[in-house]
Amino acid sequence: MKIVVIGGGFAGINLVRHLANKPGIEIILVDKNNYHFFPPLIYQVATCFLEASSISYPFRMFMHKIKNLRFRLGTLSMIIPEEKKVILSTGELTYDYLVLASGTVTNFFDMKNVQENAIPMKTLDDAMAMRNILLQRLEKATVTTDELEKEKLTTIVVTGGGPTGVEISGILAEMRNSILRNDYPELEGIKTEIYLVDGGESLLSHMSEKSQRHTHDELRKMGVKIKLKCRVSDFVDGQVFFKDGDSINSYNLLWAAGITSQKFDGIPEQCYGRGNRLMVDEYNEIIGMPSVYAIGDTSFQTNDPAYQHGHPQVAQVALQQGINLARNFVNIQKGAGLQSFIYKDKGAMAIIGKSKAVADLPKPKVHFKGFIAWIAWLFIHLVSLIHYRNRVKTLYNWFVSYLKNDQSLRMIFRPKNY
Repeated sequence: MKIVVIGGGFAGINLVRHLANKPGIEIILVDKNNYHFFPPLIYQVATCFLEASSISYPFRMFMHKIKNLRFRLGTLSMIIPEEKKVILSTGELTYDYLVLASGTVTNFFDMKNVQENAIPMKTLDDAMAMRNILLQRLEKATVTTDELEKEKLTTIVVTGGGPTGVEISGILAEMRNSILRNDYPELEGIKTEIYLVDGGESLLSHMSEKSQRHTHDELRKMGVKIKLKCRVSDFVDGQVFFKDGDSINSYNLLWAAGITSQKFDGIPEQCYGRGNRLMVDEYNEIIGMPSVYAIGDTSFQTNDPAYQHGHPQVAQVALQQGINLARNFVNIQKGAGLQSFIYKDKGAMAIIGKSKAVADLPKPKVHFKGFIAWIAWLFIHLVSLIHYRNRVKTLYNWFVSYLKNDQSLRMIFRPKNY
């Protein structure tokens, strides 16, 4: 059984893990990067609290003990289902079963200026770019004499009130109130503003009202200016414009406002649902495309009784779908019956700042906040990292940051553009 997996994120890597060294199964993992990374912590890389290597791990090291796995660096260009073949940017592959676990990309809602000038928060490359851009703009602000220019260079607008937006706003507020004052004495007296903007009625809309209220109140206490029911309409010449006619002077628009799935040549248009997600049956097979599966954020399943409008695009869904599909491939090989995917909600959490977090558990329905929720967030994210080396590095950096309220990772690297 030859299985080609497109994408090494949460869904793809868990599928591979649970098919590791299974006799009679050959796996080829395809990814545009040569490493797996942990998206929930990219904001800490972007703000210099973690190194990129702390949350990433090379696929080729991961496969050392997995004898039935091969890796191919590349991107998917086309699927030819009638020939059971995929065309990659680096060649061609044939398959018995194809699994699309390609995740999502940033959605700029067709706003060209925002796409060209905002800083997205989706990949490790985005995080490194954000780190360099913000540090360079702060350096520029220390020498400029134009007050409006200084305001634009130091004001930060974060769009998206989900976990990423909340977490990046909180850590930036803490940096402003401590680290930046020490690093940039030239900016003494400059009021660095941080705005968190969301089009909804509350932050963390997927969490409980208690978590929403607590998060809103804590961010306000930290000095974050929150604008709800507010949508960005344009971003031109250092000005962020909103649909209500308001605007903010800033060069720094951090975009965490939306995601969308990708479309691939060879997949009929009728296979796509909301947000370009692929319509799948209860076994995650794409409807109308035998032997082609989709798991994780790129899949849209309506057979789960509790999620008839599709599963949330969160890590736990991707993890569980990868595991369930691995079991089904083994069942196919044995000629046994298949197991429908049923999502088990394990709750949600978000960190706000040092010793500040919120967490909701579904069964029993419990809400945590403050230090206990913060410890739980640290533990869950630490054990979720793919390798013990990542856990050790991350734990060390967190320990130093907690004791010193600082890190020594604020360096500007300028890689050549190849």
